[in-house]
Amino acid sequence: MAIQPTHSSRRILLPVKQWFILFSLAAAFFLDLIPLGHAVGVPDWVALVLAFWSVREPQRVGMGTAFVAGLLMDVASGSVMGQHPLAYLLLAYAGGGLSRRILWFPLAQQALHVLPLLLATQLVMVATRMAGGADFPGWGYFLGSFSGALLWFPLTFVLLLPQYQPVERDENRPI
Repeated sequence: MAIQPTHSSRRILLPVKQWFILFSLAAAFFLDLIPLGHAVGVPDWVALVLAFWSVREPQRVGMGTAFVAGLLMDVASGSVMGQHPLAYLLLAYAGGGLSRRILWFPLAQQALHVLPLLLATQLVMVATRMAGGADFPGWGYFLGSFSGALLWFPLTFVLLLPQYQPVERDENRPI
């Protein structure tokens, strides 16, 4: 009895381009900068895309990228300095460490694995903010992690789309 992989696609993906990783992180950064007021359930887009790339490409997107993205988020949002870098560092570390385990599962179960990572990221940010003297933002703040986990499937589809591009056919090479 042969063990079948749990994922449905048997295609070999093309390697991801570094410019596309940076573009997707920049797009997530600008999505986080959209002023939505106190909207409940809006995910932290940078954390979500950072979690995706640290799980998919742990050799390319790691703690250095997370630290720089966190500093940029702190400066852009005017929040407590160090709040985002600390949370994103822990997210990238956990995502890279669990990447082989997470990628073994289908997308729905991957989202269930990513949910605690996103919740821990938000918990670290709230704890850092409250250590600085801020008030507790309320339990609705954590709904962004659940909406981020729900967005894991479409995000995976969109971010892997450039890697599905067909390779030029070579008649001398059958693969």
